[in-house]
Amino acid sequence: MTAQDAAPELSVVIPCFNEAQNVAAICAAVTAAAEAHAESHEIILIDNGSTDGTRSIMRNLCAADRRVRVILNNRNYGQMRSPTYGLYQAEGRAVIGMCADFQDPPALIGEFLGKWRAGAQVVLGQRRSEKASLLLRGVRRAGYGFLNRFGDYPVIPGATGFGLFDREVIDTLAAWNEPEPFFRGMVVESGFRIALVPFDRPGRAAGESKNGVAALVSFALSGLAGSAKSLLRLPLFLSFCAAALALGLLLGAPVVLALDGPFWVLLGLALGFGLFAMLLLFLGLIGDQVRLLAERSRNVPLVIEEERINFPAVRSRPAPRTLIRRP
Repeated sequence: MTAQDAAPELSVVIPCFNEAQNVAAICAAVTAAAEAHAESHEIILIDNGSTDGTRSIMRNLCAADRRVRVILNNRNYGQMRSPTYGLYQAEGRAVIGMCADFQDPPALIGEFLGKWRAGAQVVLGQRRSEKASLLLRGVRRAGYGFLNRFGDYPVIPGATGFGLFDREVIDTLAAWNEPEPFFRGMVVESGFRIALVPFDRPGRAAGESKNGVAALVSFALSGLAGSAKSLLRLPLFLSFCAAALALGLLLGAPVVLALDGPFWVLLGLALGFGLFAMLLLFLGLIGDQVRLLAERSRNVPLVIEEERINFPAVRSRPAPRTLIRRP
């Protein structure tokens, strides 16, 4: 193995999907920051089935700089599996995961490394503000509140996964063998020392966001199913609330009868539909947990690679659950 192929101090992992407008610029910005603050570095671009020319740009970046490495997935594996798989392929003593669209500022790389060298095992960027619609902000706040109320462990509000992870953290979480890894939750659950770096998140540099409301809801449900086992007890809580409501309605029945109004009919319909919706939600979550158990028994890889570029021929640390299809 040449010195160029030796394990670097820092790995920066950048998942991409249709980021032709951003991928070259983010690589240049990350390279400048890494050269200024790290002893040595590599950049791992993992492409999740792009169709807009992103892959051609990645090949050119690899040809220009051997420190840029590329993994091309054979299809889109979603926003949980592919980014996490990319982190598991990194060889650095410190590993940073960040978005390709500049919403995770490369300028924070130096501060992340400083806190890691001072002893933090995990350094997370914590969003103070962001340029997003009122609806998206509301969905995020509701999701965080629900996870922190009913999850098995707290999720840090504003920490979206942009951060630095010590080699020990990456190796530990890779060994968990999660089929759909909710990485930001796993980091908290693991109990490693966490330092936070607040920042104001800018908007995308170019292109359109791939995380609409539907994608965020899907991501939240997968996270709930995989990291909120105590949710199975929630129907008991709802049963108590429903019983209390029924008792209240019963006590208020004489008043309704005295007024001779139909309010009780509307209230009964609303209650029926509400309980039916809750039943469907929890049946869905239970079904998703059963699906995760089935995935664990199948031992499927997080992604299947179509190709990888600029990786050393011999790796010092075999990656878990890796399936590579050579061209």
